[in-house]
Amino acid sequence: MRLSRSVPLCAALLLGLTAAGPAAARPAPADGHCVRLDRIDVPGAERQQRACLGDLTTAALAGTPYTDTADQAGLAARGTRNPSGVPGVQIDGYFPDTSHFNTTHGWNHDAQFVIRLPDRWNGGLVVTGAPGTRKQYATDALISDAVLAQGYAYAATDKGNATADFYTDGKRPGDAVAEWNRRTTELTRAATKVLGQRYGHGPRHTYMTGISNGGYLTRWQLENRPELYDGGVDWEGTLWTAEGPNLLTSLPVTVARSLGAADDQALLDAGFAQGSQFLWPYHQQAYWGVTQKTFRAEFDPSYDVNCPGSSTGSTAAEILAPCASDALYDYASRPASVHRAVARVALTGRIGKPLITLHGTLDSLLPIATDSDVYERMVTRKGRDRIHRYYTVEAGTHTDGLYDTYPDRLRPVLPCYRSAFTALTAWVEDGTAPPADRTIARPAEGDVVNSCALS
Repeated sequence: MRLSRSVPLCAALLLGLTAAGPAAARPAPADGHCVRLDRIDVPGAERQQRACLGDLTTAALAGTPYTDTADQAGLAARGTRNPSGVPGVQIDGYFPDTSHFNTTHGWNHDAQFVIRLPDRWNGGLVVTGAPGTRKQYATDALISDAVLAQGYAYAATDKGNATADFYTDGKRPGDAVAEWNRRTTELTRAATKVLGQRYGHGPRHTYMTGISNGGYLTRWQLENRPELYDGGVDWEGTLWTAEGPNLLTSLPVTVARSLGAADDQALLDAGFAQGSQFLWPYHQQAYWGVTQKTFRAEFDPSYDVNCPGSSTGSTAAEILAPCASDALYDYASRPASVHRAVARVALTGRIGKPLITLHGTLDSLLPIATDSDVYERMVTRKGRDRIHRYYTVEAGTHTDGLYDTYPDRLRPVLPCYRSAFTALTAWVEDGTAPPADRTIARPAEGDVVNSCALS
């Protein structure tokens, strides 16, 4: 049974509900920094709305149509400090698309984007795509606030199919994920031209970045569209390789455990970290089942036609629950057509610009041993290790919100990510090489929510 679009598809891939329509905000007066607002025209956009705002950060935009704090739920630890007071211009809109999952602004249209242009621009552009199945405002507090305060322009995309039913978008297996990459490229090119309209010249430096699926986008863009960027920061990007490992090789054992057909040792043998067991009950309830069946429906829809991803179920519990057939899923034995579908979006490690990768050692959705550890070796095999740095964050997990539940066992990755972004820009712009690959130890004291030294 397909879930009604009015019911939020949360938890597993969203970790948050869709907010009700926000109250209207009052834009800043159309003078001063707003005088040339009418000159901005996002190339290729089917719809766009421009607004001149006194502050582009979450502190001011919360509760307005210019962000969606509900879509950010669970991503950051409580106590995270974000800057504020960045006046500028915001453009919201969408590119032509045939799918209509994203209900933000009442548009019921996918390929939505947000572009933010600070008045005091440093000449740079930061681009990202939504993690999980969230939408274009998901990383406002994680990424947008901090980079805007440093003077960067910011652009984010919903990836073209913002829903846990994303696998229904497209004609061929793999089409939906392939669109994620295309939409990111589309937005980067458009935002570059918008900066020329606003400031008189394009960006001097462009950076790609993201978390989870956004980290995957970062890897893919630097491998396949390196001419568009000067570097990137990949925060626990999802790994897709045609022959594995990938989510379809790591998650079936979690489904088997959920159904009582595998024990904890089976997960450890599959690459889940020793010491992460305390996180497994939560991930079993909120992540593993729906993630497996959703991506399996995207790349291998013929495997079980009675279990088509997140549409299996009429309640949140049913949607999040695994399909019994997925416990027996064996990616290696599936037809060559399935492997070709994954190959269309697979990573190679052949990055063309500097990349910093971060991954928490206790990630219980994307185990580090079957994800970033593997990607680091892929980069090395392609001879690109000289432009790659890999930092493992001790006691970091997939989303920082879990730190609030386990402050004695976890540490947030966000402050390490922010340090990594600073290191990347120094690497690119000043030639200051970042520290060598290392594990960032969990400190015994100090403000772990807001500080992290890479060295």
